[in-house]
Amino acid sequence: MSDIDIGFAQESESWQLESRFFPSKVGGKPSWLDLKNIPDFKKLACDHCQQPTIFLCQIYAPIEEDEKAYHRTIYVFICKNPICCKDNSNGNLKVLRSQLEQENEFYPPEDPVVESDWQPDLCVEKWSKICSLCGISATQQCSPHCKKVYCTRTHKLWDWKSGHKAACIAQKEQSVEQSLDQNLVDRFLFPQFEIVFEKEQYSEKDCSKKSDEKDTEAEELKKFEALVKSGKVSLQSEKGVDEDLLKLAYCEDDEVLMKFKERTQNEPKQVVRYNRGGHPLFVSSSNQPFEIPNCELCNSERQFEFQIMPYLLTTLKIDSAFNCIHWGTIAIYTCKNSCKPNADYVSEYAWKQS
Repeated sequence: MSDIDIGFAQESESWQLESRFFPSKVGGKPSWLDLKNIPDFKKLACDHCQQPTIFLCQIYAPIEEDEKAYHRTIYVFICKNPICCKDNSNGNLKVLRSQLEQENEFYPPEDPVVESDWQPDLCVEKWSKICSLCGISATQQCSPHCKKVYCTRTHKLWDWKSGHKAACIAQKEQSVEQSLDQNLVDRFLFPQFEIVFEKEQYSEKDCSKKSDEKDTEAEELKKFEALVKSGKVSLQSEKGVDEDLLKLAYCEDDEVLMKFKERTQNEPKQVVRYNRGGHPLFVSSSNQPFEIPNCELCNSERQFEFQIMPYLLTTLKIDSAFNCIHWGTIAIYTCKNSCKPNADYVSEYAWKQS
């Protein structure tokens, strides 16, 4: 059995994904761990357009032997502006880390009771003002008589255009706000799912059993390439050619891609691979990181912690409105020492391979 945990997206009740239950999840608004020091749009601004990035996923990853990381969550944000999603560029991605000791000002030291009515007051709104649209720190109030706040004027205008302006003018804030919540999730945020983990069922024996298949595939590829060179087969128009052969031909028999496919074919719907201190499973031999920047807080080395898999794109049903958001994999690197944040969320590092 592998020492890697693989995560799958699963539908869950929304209350189960609230901060009080320390969830791993994708989509919706972030479920903040530190409920007081919420990051603002400056910390989460896209490098390209300078607009706030949108919450993509979070992984609850406490370190058992580290008292200062009794609770620990890594957050990933992405800009959904098509212009900002560039191949092999991480400028549209932001990663944050938050951690708390067992004794902290927000949560009881005991494990939570997973019931909907268990301590519902353990919510971010008790300590902080968050953007009504995206869930990050907010300071811009909609109007004097309205309770809604926003992180930027951009998000305020977006919400107004979605129908809130009319409700605000009519002073029917409460009833209309509730009716708009699901609409906002569908139109602005990503769909929300819980991430559930299990151990990867994989061994080197599995790999050796497939070696003969790999050799056969390589032989077929050589024959196929010979046909292409002779002009008997066209890469652009041949409909009877195996799709996998076409992909291999285009990537010049990239063994890294073959390894990626081989390792994931038993569980093709995995959306996350977690292996703190291990190595990512890349999709290509090109555009792999040679040097990862050190932690900006303590200057310690960063190490690989987890990666976001391409099947998440399918899970989130990213359609033409998001047609330029894509990746082969997104590798997340975090401080090797998991240093204690100074009352803030610490930035970490993402490497996107397209």
